[in-house]
Amino acid sequence: MLNGKSFLAIIPARGGSKRLPRKNVLDLAGKPLIAWTVEAAKHSKYIDKILVSSDDAEILQIADDLRVDTIKRPKELASDTATTVAVIEHVLQQNFGKFDFIVLLQPTSPLRNARHIDEAIELLAQKNADAIISVCETEHSPLWTNTLPEDGSMNFFLSSEIKNERSQDLPQYFRLNGAIYICSVDKLNECQTLLIDKNSYAYKMTLSDSVDIDSQLDFNIAEIQLNTNKLP
Repeated sequence: MLNGKSFLAIIPARGGSKRLPRKNVLDLAGKPLIAWTVEAAKHSKYIDKILVSSDDAEILQIADDLRVDTIKRPKELASDTATTVAVIEHVLQQNFGKFDFIVLLQPTSPLRNARHIDEAIELLAQKNADAIISVCETEHSPLWTNTLPEDGSMNFFLSSEIKNERSQDLPQYFRLNGAIYICSVDKLNECQTLLIDKNSYAYKMTLSDSVDIDSQLDFNIAEIQLNTNKLP
């Protein structure tokens, strides 16, 4: 709790994953992937309750072993087409108490830690915001990108205004990194999205802390970073 406001952390973790099968339970630097997020939430100064939502018995057991609350997600909310908002609404319909804010923590961001969570919540209070969303710098400027026609022609690929610009002279762009979404429960119910258009602010994270595990390569990068952090 902070300034009288309560925070429910929801960790959504499906059992299925196409690109990296069973990724949420894979051993990452000595513990299941999902455990990194559960432990980050447990070490937060402001999170009042943590709840893991999953359709998978192994994931639910890991959460039980880590002594956080769980909810069994119905099959229709574990499909590729199920929305995050629908998963959150399913959690809120259960008898877990009333909270002012949802803190959505995806388990695929294992380098996001308690400090990041607490700083994001403190930013929320500082701004008197309805939502905070974590972002990081883009790896490359989107001004250097374009679609390609079928023949691969590079004609007019870049606009004339930036053809001779150095990358460091281009405007800095940011992207969602998927690590932290904080939203007022009232605004979530009203807008049916975590990405509300008003009174929402960015919490900036470094690229190195923003690894979002979707593939084996992402997993390997995260493991190298976590193992490196363990070194004396």
